[in-house]
Amino acid sequence: MKRFFLFLSCILISNCILAQMARSESAGLTATADPAIKAPEIAIIPEPVSVIKNEGHFVLPANVVIQSPAAVELKQAVAFLQERLSVPTGSFISNVNTHTATANIKLILNDKVNHQLGNEGYQLSITPNFITIKANKAAGLFYGIQSLIQLFPKEIEHKEAVTGVDWIAPCVEVTDYPRVGWRGLMFDVARHFFTKAEVKQYIDAMVRYKYNILHLHLTDDEGWRIEIKGLPKLTEIGAWNVKKVGEFGNFIPPTADEPRNYGGFYTQEDIKELVQYAKERFVNILPEVDVPGHSLAAIASYPELSCTAGAENYRVRSGERIMDWSRGAPPIALLDNTLCPANEKVYTFLDTVITQIAQLFPFDYIHMGGDEAPINFWEKSDAIKALMQKEGLKNMHQVQGYFEKRVQKIVESKGKKFMGWDEILEGDMSPSAAVMSWRGTKYGIEASKKKHEVVMSPTTYAYLDYMQADAITEPKVYASLRLSKSYEFDPIPAGVDPKYIKGGQANLWTEQVYNIRQAEYMTWPRGMAIAESVWSPAEKKNWNNFFGKAEQHFKRLDIAETKYAPSVYDPIFTVSRSADKQLLIELSTEVSGLDIYYSFDNSFPDRFYPKYTEPLTAPKDATTLKVITYRGKEAVGRMMSMPVEELNKRAGRR
Repeated sequence: MKRFFLFLSCILISNCILAQMARSESAGLTATADPAIKAPEIAIIPEPVSVIKNEGHFVLPANVVIQSPAAVELKQAVAFLQERLSVPTGSFISNVNTHTATANIKLILNDKVNHQLGNEGYQLSITPNFITIKANKAAGLFYGIQSLIQLFPKEIEHKEAVTGVDWIAPCVEVTDYPRVGWRGLMFDVARHFFTKAEVKQYIDAMVRYKYNILHLHLTDDEGWRIEIKGLPKLTEIGAWNVKKVGEFGNFIPPTADEPRNYGGFYTQEDIKELVQYAKERFVNILPEVDVPGHSLAAIASYPELSCTAGAENYRVRSGERIMDWSRGAPPIALLDNTLCPANEKVYTFLDTVITQIAQLFPFDYIHMGGDEAPINFWEKSDAIKALMQKEGLKNMHQVQGYFEKRVQKIVESKGKKFMGWDEILEGDMSPSAAVMSWRGTKYGIEASKKKHEVVMSPTTYAYLDYMQADAITEPKVYASLRLSKSYEFDPIPAGVDPKYIKGGQANLWTEQVYNIRQAEYMTWPRGMAIAESVWSPAEKKNWNNFFGKAEQHFKRLDIAETKYAPSVYDPIFTVSRSADKQLLIELSTEVSGLDIYYSFDNSFPDRFYPKYTEPLTAPKDATTLKVITYRGKEAVGRMMSMPVEELNKRAGRR
């Protein structure tokens, strides 16, 4: 999730709201997929601009020659294609950089620019004898290769040789190019540290679906993850906390003797390696240093950056409660996790940090956070009061605006563009500040009207830390985001001037994500839905078509051993009370064509158990409702065990 308060609100939510959430969840997710979904032969995600299927198939020969330009930027693309076509198939794949009549696969950079394709588009032609991919730029060839691999049998994803597979691809003519230029995934490596190898793994997964921006959230209350020369304590102290497991935000505060050895950081050499790895796969890395809030790791390292006495006693957060969100935003801080806008040392510190960030990351933008800064400590600070008087600042929004403008000047002095979360709009920023809109699309629309560049990443559709199914199956977060809702994302909503919309992004906050397998689980398949939203033409989006393809990609992910969530198959529980106060349980599915079987007797239902056909009432002494979904004779959903007590809570005891 994006922020800690979002998790805390789950704890504070009342029973009646839980019930309402369950009802609204069900009401907003009508069964829309075709009950007789057939495995499509062409299942490219994201959906191309144009696909024309022709008769016949290309059969992969035992010896394949790839003809490609001798361009260094194509080296990784060709290596990827060789690896995918050789390892599972056993074919011998060679590569030549000159024209040859024996080439089976031709990668061609256009001599004359095809303006329709732009810098990332491609044309893919498959005939019985040849495969040709044409593009204006190397990135287009790379994306054409991704689509080509998706046209071969799912076994192409194996990491070892496979026998008994017909290695064929349908004959097609594909013309394709992206809807928007910014197609991002945000990976929070601050709340939990992910190794350099794991970040590479995440990049490998995202480029399959034509993402081109990796937003790395590098700093927060739980960790500072990047080496800054001259500021060694940021990684000596700021990168480490006490390992805790369970429900983040609800941990017992660590004792003084618990070891602070959980975490890690990237050296500058690590960052250079990641930047190069991403570049070879046509991904830009957007670095984020989140200030002035979310800065406890920096303050624990250098207490003089705080306005507040006693900051020398602060420690990097391990997941204990540090904010009170019961009154909404801004939160009431239980300790001061903000850099002091009235302290000149802060700007010297940030100049050092931003100078090195700018040198390490070639991308045009640096994200400087700006979200969720608490003000209760600022309101009591004599230094802040003096700053307000000196600068004529009337309220705390203007105090933060003063801070943001100074940080923007530092960023721009390094030749970079400044970007922040949509709260920076409250500081009357100049149009040169780019805005990432997370609190719905409202603030992005507002920013575009003020001529800011905007990236849409709204919680409504694009927060991958949200629960994907019922709360009994997921790490508890305050809200849910089902696959079908993610698929509704439109990065260019009505009422916005498209020329100011750079694109869209999905965000994976990792308070509840402890390892890379869970990161994969939370990203896929919702990451597929967002990918189609930011790449494919709006008129080509179709839920039935998309889900049919997604099911084929589930099989590919299984073979590739990439984890994903099967939550789309889970039933949705809606509870209410009858006139005589009996508990009524309604079950529905996000995908139509599924049958739900159930039991109240603590045994595990299969398709020979009672099938759900009408609202249920729980037997008087029943403690658990178990449910599972089937498509025909095949179990597709997970066995779910719902406590009757939980259903009673959601319905309210009336």
